[in-house]
Amino acid sequence: MYERTETEYFTAKRKAANRLCRGNVKPSDLPSNSEIRDQIQLFARLHEGERRTANLKDMRLAALGMMRLLRVFRPRLIGSVMTGHVRKGSDIDLHVFTDSAGLVTDLLENEGYQYELERKAITKHQESRIFTHIHVFDRFNFELTVYADDQAHYVFKSSITGKAIERASIRELEELLHAEYPGLDLEAHLESQTVDVDPLMLFRMLLLPLENVHQSGKYHPEGDVLYHLLQVFELARDCRPYDEEFLLAALLHDIGKGIDPGDHVGSALSTLEGLITERTQFLIAHHMDALAYKAGTLGIRMRRQLEASEHFEDLMLLRELDTQGRERGAIVGTVDEALTYLRELERENEG
Repeated sequence: MYERTETEYFTAKRKAANRLCRGNVKPSDLPSNSEIRDQIQLFARLHEGERRTANLKDMRLAALGMMRLLRVFRPRLIGSVMTGHVRKGSDIDLHVFTDSAGLVTDLLENEGYQYELERKAITKHQESRIFTHIHVFDRFNFELTVYADDQAHYVFKSSITGKAIERASIRELEELLHAEYPGLDLEAHLESQTVDVDPLMLFRMLLLPLENVHQSGKYHPEGDVLYHLLQVFELARDCRPYDEEFLLAALLHDIGKGIDPGDHVGSALSTLEGLITERTQFLIAHHMDALAYKAGTLGIRMRRQLEASEHFEDLMLLRELDTQGRERGAIVGTVDEALTYLRELERENEG
């Protein structure tokens, strides 16, 4: 559950019991949801250290900014950011109240946020209900759960403790922030955050349309550009899971095909200028030169230039993965999963 390969307590307990025990297991023999949560938090404190505390503060500030934006929908902060039980990969959970989810998405769209609307059927106690979630992609991801306007004062219960969930209004969150972080200039911090540009969200905007950019079947039998890039990213993560710059090059090297197919390298470099490091830039700039290098058709001057670079071995590895990432039916993750991985890696490297 810490790695989020499983998110439901019941399912996680059942799988663990099947692996560790023989025969039937009584529910009373299994740990409670709160006991599991406490162990996950202990694991997070051990592995994430002070970075976890800093992330919690930043996530609460991000939550306040979003809640102020959505104040007309009476937002309430719930979940791990409210209680302090955040861990690697946690998002920010908000309840919003309106009879029209479209009003929320219209506001998000006008503010330039990227989001996805999900309607999910949940069956509990033989009763099926449809829940509406809006997933907002930003520096920290948000999950907004939309409830009817008349449920704003309803007491929701926690699946972990069975008690009323802890939640905070805008005013209550502001009070919490002042109490938890004395001396914090709340307004100045929020104002500084609004001008930051999140490169990963820009990458997302560039990547998603590539699903509709198809390639020559002779050289790319796998299909569209996005599928190819996700394959190369998966291969890169297998061999360099720690290398943020290399992984970015793997994910973005053909991004220019959605901008200017006639010069996909040049258009990619122009679009990504200022958003990537010199090393990532070098790998993208020369990934086609590496193809000519392997084919023996690269001019002697460029050949020597590449060989003299400290990134030459990395470039040739990217070239190899670029060639491998062209399989039909290969299993890949989504763009958001790739970006979430990069986000966590970025935070680890900063720590």
